[in-house]
Amino acid sequence: MATLTIRNVPEQVKQAIRKRAAERGVSMEQEAREALARGAATAPARPKPSIEAMSALGRKPVEPFDLKQVSDEMWEEGLR
Repeated sequence: MATLTIRNVPEQVKQAIRKRAAERGVSMEQEAREALARGAATAPARPKPSIEAMSALGRKPVEPFDLKQVSDEMWEEGLR
């Protein structure tokens, strides 16, 4: 088994883990371990981009585009 240290956990997250652990009669460490395992098991896998999609990134656009809009869309996609 590996060891993982997580710093700067928000207080409300810590309290939620503490409460859930107490309700189940397990340690906070055990509750956090199980929550991480559940989250890792349900995380969607991101598909690998195709060679065509990667090649398209290097091509000059056919028409001008709004760089701010593109940047905003990229940030939104990254937050999902």
